[in-house]
Amino acid sequence: MKDSVELDSLDLKLLDLLQTDSSLTNQALAEKVHASAPTCLRRVKRLRELGVIRKEVALLSAAHCGQPLTVIVNLTLESQAADEIAQFEQKLIDEPWVTQCYRVSSGADLVIILTLPDMPAYHALAHRLFTSEHKVRNVRSLFSSHCSKFETRIALKPAHEPLSQFGGKY
Repeated sequence: MKDSVELDSLDLKLLDLLQTDSSLTNQALAEKVHASAPTCLRRVKRLRELGVIRKEVALLSAAHCGQPLTVIVNLTLESQAADEIAQFEQKLIDEPWVTQCYRVSSGADLVIILTLPDMPAYHALAHRLFTSEHKVRNVRSLFSSHCSKFETRIALKPAHEPLSQFGGKY
């Protein structure tokens, strides 16, 4: 997949609608963007093939699914060797309680988001992944007490438009 893809205004309209509701039928998409159904079908297929649309999912309420505990973990490894970070990341990728994992700079090596049922589950996971692993130097866990915003939607704007024309929202 390329890092950047040329997106025109129709692509942006389609992506914006699909981010809001990916269950829209092709016909409904076509009506909303004022394009033909075959055009929309081709465009969405292209966006999937290019990797712009990575995945279409249902977003669940973690609390309603028995996983109300969100933990943000800042983790520093003993070594910053690329192969060791990649090896540790693979352990995180394979762990179902890990919902997000980011390599970061200036401070911790990794920021990890966990969604868990309770503190005993966190302690078991922390022991399995962090404390029993000799390659971990530092773990700082932050426990969320309230989520004021959780958004999966990416703000889209035409590439040729300056950000100021979008009301400073971007």
